Amino acid sequence: MKTIKVELGTRSYDILIETGIISNISNHLKDFPFSEKAVLISNPTVFPLYGEKVKAQIESAGYRVKVILIPDGEEYKEFLWVYHILGEMLRFGLDRKSCVYALGGGVIGDIAGFAASIYMRGISCIQIPTTLLSQVDSSVGGKTGVNHPVGKNMIGTFHQPSLVIIDPYTLKTLPEREFRAGMSEVVKYGVIWDGEFFDYLQKESNGIRALDGDILEEVISRCCSIKAEVVSEDERESGLRAILNYGHTIGHAIETVTNYTEYLHGEAVSIGMVAEAWLSALTGRMNEDNVFKIRNLLQTFDLPVSLRETLRPEEIIPHLSIDKKAVGGIVRYVLPESIGKVNIISDVTNDMVKEALKRTLS
Repeated sequence: MKTIKVELGTRSYDILIETGIISNISNHLKDFPFSEKAVLISNPTVFPLYGEKVKAQIESAGYRVKVILIPDGEEYKEFLWVYHILGEMLRFGLDRKSCVYALGGGVIGDIAGFAASIYMRGISCIQIPTTLLSQVDSSVGGKTGVNHPVGKNMIGTFHQPSLVIIDPYTLKTLPEREFRAGMSEVVKYGVIWDGEFFDYLQKESNGIRALDGDILEEVISRCCSIKAEVVSEDERESGLRAILNYGHTIGHAIETVTNYTEYLHGEAVSIGMVAEAWLSALTGRMNEDNVFKIRNLLQTFDLPVSLRETLRPEEIIPHLSIDKKAVGGIVRYVLPESIGKVNIISDVTNDMVKEALKRTLS
């Protein structure tokens, strides 16, 4: 088992990564001072696969468990479902020492974490991510929240989990499209932090696509290590942590303009990464060879790298300013200077962004 620690003083926690750990969760719960009642939040896709097993593991550690299922999909990451979850938690009688378990992908992790963060002003949450995207990114770092029709992830909290339990075996049952979408976040870490990891992804692309267990454990642990290092230094995104949003400024705008129904999050981020790489090249910060390296690696994992031709750049521009990184109405972009290094830039015009989006079509 690989253990990665997120160092946050009294709120530090471990990320446990091991194939098969989902069948042995109870051993890792015994040292937590949780009260008797617990809630397990999942969806109708994941729960039939792993829910009863996880529920039994939590119960064997001495807890009474209530299961709450919410529909599967980004369009359900809204406050209506948080309100539903909170009502179920109140009726079940969770107290301030209770724990919420999130079993599923990014939507489940975000919405369960958000509910935990505001229930009685905050109770514990344990993340058990089952998608690649949630295992390498959203389950770590404490960001929780829901979407709003005006913008993605604009309503939320920072609420660190007590523990993150990652079982790479769950990727065996993940739809291929979902796995591909998660690879955009994996590639992101290579671009923003570690050029050697970027090269490793190129070298091991066949093994990754074949779901080789050892390679996947290495990929997941490397991503989590990078994110843990960044979050430990800047928990609340006042500086360094913003680099984790590479590809997300444009990616979130794409998701919003298409009503969260056309692209998976990772697919929109993939297009955003290529567009923001072009933006860096167009502003003289990075050579075009690196743009093509980024684009080609994303294409290796069958990710989209350009807008569909009927989606015009002009439709995306108005949504860019509705971004958590914006300050005083000025949009800030995470732009790569090379493979492994990025900077946060604000001197970018909408015309430059339009041109960068057009370049993705070339």
